[in-house]
Amino acid sequence: MYIRFVIQKNDEDSGRRQGIFQAVGDLEDDGVLLPHERTTYHELYRWFNKNLKTPQRFTTSSKPHAKKVAMSWFKDSVKEAISNMFMVAQILEAHGIALEIIRTDRPGYIVYEDQHQVTAEPFNDTIT
Repeated sequence: MYIRFVIQKNDEDSGRRQGIFQAVGDLEDDGVLLPHERTTYHELYRWFNKNLKTPQRFTTSSKPHAKKVAMSWFKDSVKEAISNMFMVAQILEAHGIALEIIRTDRPGYIVYEDQHQVTAEPFNDTIT
């Protein structure tokens, strides 16, 4: 099973629902995060950068400038990462932004995988 944390707002590039790190980043850019929220966000961001690899691919295309359409999903076995995502989500909820958790067995065409996550180009019927 794979898990994705999103909000209702669509991402301009992918046209899919925005992930929660990007959503909190937007709040930071807008200058609305409280100091303790900003600290928590940066600590969690550093934790993810230290403990999870950055996916190497976001498309099945081999063209050098192909549009990156793959979505990132956690494997449901990575309990600490998922727990940390709920802490990121608390920041959004404090600003009235609702979280949605999507679970699926079929995230799409997998273009990158490691022990914690996959990135996949969604199938037509994949909820993203």
